[in-house]
Amino acid sequence: MTAPLLSVRDLTIAFGANAATRNVSFDIAPGETLALVGESGSGKSVTALSVLKLLPPTARLSGQILFRGQDLVTAPPADLRAVRGNDISMIFQEPMSSLNPVHTIEHQIGEVLAIHRGLRTSAARARTLELLDAVGIPDPKSRLASFPHQLSGGQRQRVMIAMALANEPDLLIADEPTTALDVTVQAQILVLLKDLQKRLGMAMLFITHDLGIVKTIADRVCVMTEGEIVEAGPVAPLFARPQHAYTRHLLAAEPRGTPPASDTTAPVIVEVSDLKVWFPIKRGLLRRTIGHIRAVDGVDLTIRRGETLGVVGESGSGKSTLGYALLRLLPSKGRIVVLGNDLQTRSWKAMRPLRADLQIVFQDPFGSLSPRLSVDQIIGEGLAVHQPRLNTVERDARVVAALQEVGLPPAARFRYPHEFSGGQRQRIAIARALVLQPQFVVLDEPTSALDVSIQAQVVDLLHDLQQRHGLTYLFISHDLKVVRALANQLIVMRDGKIVEHGPAADIFAAPKSDYTKTLLAAAFDIATLTPVASP
Repeated sequence: MTAPLLSVRDLTIAFGANAATRNVSFDIAPGETLALVGESGSGKSVTALSVLKLLPPTARLSGQILFRGQDLVTAPPADLRAVRGNDISMIFQEPMSSLNPVHTIEHQIGEVLAIHRGLRTSAARARTLELLDAVGIPDPKSRLASFPHQLSGGQRQRVMIAMALANEPDLLIADEPTTALDVTVQAQILVLLKDLQKRLGMAMLFITHDLGIVKTIADRVCVMTEGEIVEAGPVAPLFARPQHAYTRHLLAAEPRGTPPASDTTAPVIVEVSDLKVWFPIKRGLLRRTIGHIRAVDGVDLTIRRGETLGVVGESGSGKSTLGYALLRLLPSKGRIVVLGNDLQTRSWKAMRPLRADLQIVFQDPFGSLSPRLSVDQIIGEGLAVHQPRLNTVERDARVVAALQEVGLPPAARFRYPHEFSGGQRQRIAIARALVLQPQFVVLDEPTSALDVSIQAQVVDLLHDLQQRHGLTYLFISHDLKVVRALANQLIVMRDGKIVEHGPAADIFAAPKSDYTKTLLAAAFDIATLTPVASP
């Protein structure tokens, strides 16, 4: 048998008295892909970082990390520097925070080449162009002088991959490299990684919480929870016959179920005609308008009581802008009628009485909840504004009822957002929206930052609340599996326009536009991904 390239033996990582991992052991053979899967806090990323000893000084490691027989746990700093970026490279989860914002793309890739290969000036530039072309950056020469903020999320991730592959490593560690990406970009990155791995013959340690990705990219899988590997083996048998209860829990956690059929006789809650949101492009000393970004460009839609209208598309397609415009959180042109009220004719002050019936749940619950307010203050703030006649006891009772409705204990109201998990914070955000008993709720990517099991819980919660209160949802997401579980009707957006619109079940079963077919292929069958040309 081939000797393992990387062999981790009884690895325990502790921070103070708390152990992040306990007795973790696995092997990776040359050219093999091993996936580490589990929910947030399971120890996946800290295990990956330990391979290159990138943990903070407070971390204590015991056990062995053998790379080609050399123990990296006890290796001197000079040996580690030789291995990092040369023999073992890493792609980090969030490219925007991993790339240096004050250096160009050419400088950052060139730095890797200079340190490990001694390449400079023209030789480094030639190799950089070669790498950018290999990872699919269009017109790479024009991107050399770009800074990270001038690239899209997918392009930034491709630059990270180019940096990681600059010295053709034997082992690539990919830590959640597709979590923040749209479904089509995610699929393209996975296809790219598989292609590059095949060409270079490198091994890969792939960290993810998405079991669908594991099926696509991995040869073997290790399932982690609470710092321990509870099950390991080849992908196909493990998925077909999971032995551990936690593995079965993960496999069953994908959002499931089908929404109820739309009631075509139900009253119309939202009606939109020729909605446009254009942002001016200004240039020059006098800041003259030279054009417009057409974020939403001529959208028509209708939503009936009790329905969920799903809005899907890639980043920049206009999904979130559409949701904000419907609530008059952004200026727009066109007709917006909600609950019989023409919103475009109302002043900002005249909109306030309607706000109680129109609520929104934002994508990032941590960023949208004030860290300085307790949960009681966060949820009760809307009551203080819209129902000022409630006394303290009545308001507290409403807050408690809202928390219980989303599955949180009454005592949670005395705590602060940072004391909760991501799933719990999203439940608080939902409680804040529902405490006013609204009729229409915009849900802007409410599950994108959550583990798959927490996603399933939030989807079930939204289903239950809709049935109990007859709520009407506009559900914005790039996760088509979640949309399929929630939406009655569906619109597919691209470049501010609707490219397909109809019953969600019909579009999932038989999409008509090439763009929709590509989205569905990327979400449900990455192997069939075919690029769609820009219009």
